[in-house]
Amino acid sequence: MDEEVQHPNPQKQRDIDLMSVDELQERINELKAEIELCEAAINRKGSAKSAADAMFSFNNKA
Repeated sequence: MDEEVQHPNPQKQRDIDLMSVDELQERINELKAEIELCEAAINRKGSAKSAADAMFSFNNKA
């Protein structure tokens, strides 16, 4: 059964067929910048989790 692919946030959906090449390139740059922000947030959260894990883990060596 083929289902139509839906935009994850329909309110932000843009009709890319109506956008110029320059507008499309600008949109790509915006999305890449947003991805970089998300990746940085993931790294910060991962570092914080690692630090918390290290602080609360007990050394179970026998």
